[in-house]
Amino acid sequence: MSPWEVYAVKYAERNVRTRRDSFLFDDNHDQPHDMDYFIWVLRRGDELILVDTGYDHEEADRRGRPVLKDPREALLPLGISPDKVTTIIVTHLHYDHAGGLKHFPNATIHLQAAEMAYATGPCMCHPVLKAPFTGEHVCEAVLRLYSGRTTFHEGDGEVAEGVTVHRIGGHSKGLQAVRVLTSAGWLCLASDAAHYYENFLKEKPFPIVVDLHEMLNGFRRIRTLASDDRLVIPGHDPLVRKRFPIFGADHILRLDRGPSEEAG
Repeated sequence: MSPWEVYAVKYAERNVRTRRDSFLFDDNHDQPHDMDYFIWVLRRGDELILVDTGYDHEEADRRGRPVLKDPREALLPLGISPDKVTTIIVTHLHYDHAGGLKHFPNATIHLQAAEMAYATGPCMCHPVLKAPFTGEHVCEAVLRLYSGRTTFHEGDGEVAEGVTVHRIGGHSKGLQAVRVLTSAGWLCLASDAAHYYENFLKEKPFPIVVDLHEMLNGFRRIRTLASDDRLVIPGHDPLVRKRFPIFGADHILRLDRGPSEEAG
């Protein structure tokens, strides 16, 4: 089996947060705690898979959370044009992960069946559960279904040789992590199964949670999906930028060769 190249592409950040926004039951709740926003690219020869789409300026204005680069612009240094993307793994349907689906019109999406059911079901009658979703993004996923461009997974599933998805839940009902074969070993793109290294290494829950038990179990599961804890990539941790080398542009990191030696 040939390994994949894996890239993290940063497109936004939020630097007005504190640790109470990132961890339940934290003693230092008033300490500043920054957040980065990423999408991920898997590449092997002519094969290309996008993991999540980020959100665009329209959504940024709606939520008051500016983007540094529209994700389409952020992908350009990798030579990726939105109309050439034919496969997208959607880890879950929250606005910052599925907010750009409409910009990739030719893509088939890979989604957990549980996530579609959750985002379109009675749980969305509760404002606190609905808050991370945007109706237009969910509708775009439904339109993709009706145009025959959705592949559902129920639990574990294969997207391509060396690329599998695994339902974790916790943060969202159908949240899935992505396991990728790389030259450094099996790498796990945790997405929001662990926003930060500290979430899964110290089993500290993130406050946006629909099932706390699943979230805690998920911290352990994602560690089993990677060959080494250093190859578990959290979804929003600025430390990723300190541990992995820049590739081509300051906002792009190469993950598949493992962390840099100085990062340990």
